[in-house]
Amino acid sequence: MKITTWNVNGLRALLGKDVWPWVEDFNPDVICLQEIKARPDQLTEAQHAHFDRYQAVWNPAERPGYSGVLTLLDNREVPSTLGIGIEHFDVEGRVIQTHFADFTLFNIYFPNGGRDHSRVPFKLDFYAKLLDLCDEMHARGEQVIICGDINTSHQEIDLKNHKTNHNTTGFLPEERAWITKYLEHGFTDAFRVLYPEKEQYTWWTYIGNARARNVGWRLDYFLVSEALMERVLDVVIHDEVLGSDHCPVTLMIE
Repeated sequence: MKITTWNVNGLRALLGKDVWPWVEDFNPDVICLQEIKARPDQLTEAQHAHFDRYQAVWNPAERPGYSGVLTLLDNREVPSTLGIGIEHFDVEGRVIQTHFADFTLFNIYFPNGGRDHSRVPFKLDFYAKLLDLCDEMHARGEQVIICGDINTSHQEIDLKNHKTNHNTTGFLPEERAWITKYLEHGFTDAFRVLYPEKEQYTWWTYIGNARARNVGWRLDYFLVSEALMERVLDVVIHDEVLGSDHCPVTLMIE
């Protein structure tokens, strides 16, 4: 099973860049898109046609042109839940839960802390409330996969210029501590477990030709319940795929 996550930074813009053929060729079983910035009624018939073979589960934000997630499933019988049941998070269209027989997949666009750090408290509260929910699921014996744009690099190996970014949102100590807490609460960072020394990134600023110079951050993750990790075959960062400031990442699981 191939599960691909991708922050597309505007779905309509992405579909206009002729990069969707990569998705069709790679043919994931599940596609989790974040920051779609669109409602389904804003897409043309031709744009919707890209999704014809999938069950499309939309969760756009109430605010136009902002946030939003979309999960595409090749199995049309899988049920989904929108949000996490907390209104001030759910109005921003940040979460889709997909309930497979043996695990729940979370497609999540985590909040950004903001350049002025004004949204850091909101972001950290989101981390906390989501972990509460996952703790409850683990306590019931359920397994979980969290994927998406986590908007934080966990360790110094996860961004190129870590020395100059300790006071930048996305690498603040209090943000990084929440990733550690998830790992202490029954999750594994699947990519880092498989590739403990690998320096590879999933996001590059558009400024200063950063992508061509590979001055990036690893912001897009698969956090997998420990009991599922033995089924994980690989995690692939598709850093050759253009179309967004993020690249796709794929979890391959038995």
